[in-house]
Amino acid sequence: QVQLVESGGGLVQAGGSLRLSCAASGSIFSINDMGWYRQAPGKQRELVATITSGGTTNYADSVKGRFTISRDNAKNTVYLQMNSLKPEDTAIYYCNAKIRITTATKIRSHDDDYWGQGTQVTVSS
Repeated sequence: QVQLVESGGGLVQAGGSLRLSCAASGSIFSINDMGWYRQAPGKQRELVATITSGGTTNYADSVKGRFTISRDNAKNTVYLQMNSLKPEDTAIYYCNAKIRITTATKIRSHDDDYWGQGTQVTVSS
């Protein structure tokens, strides 16, 4: 069993900053890509940023230059530093990770997608 636990959301004024964290725990053999997605009311979930196990990053155009994704592989944790926040960044932010799990006797042959429970980010104007 694997869990992703997010923290760091909240209410902030436009122009402010927040830092989200997401820690993975459980029967983990390896973690490949990790990322953050968001879903605003009435909209589909969209990619915010991803990071590979080697540190290669990818960002949505709407957050480039304002958000920074990073990870600590030793802690199985991914972060999202959000600066210069705008009201349109308001959404529930979800952590995602592609994880290969292990049991007492074997390692799973492929990665599975895991999601956090979501954390609310609200930016007031």
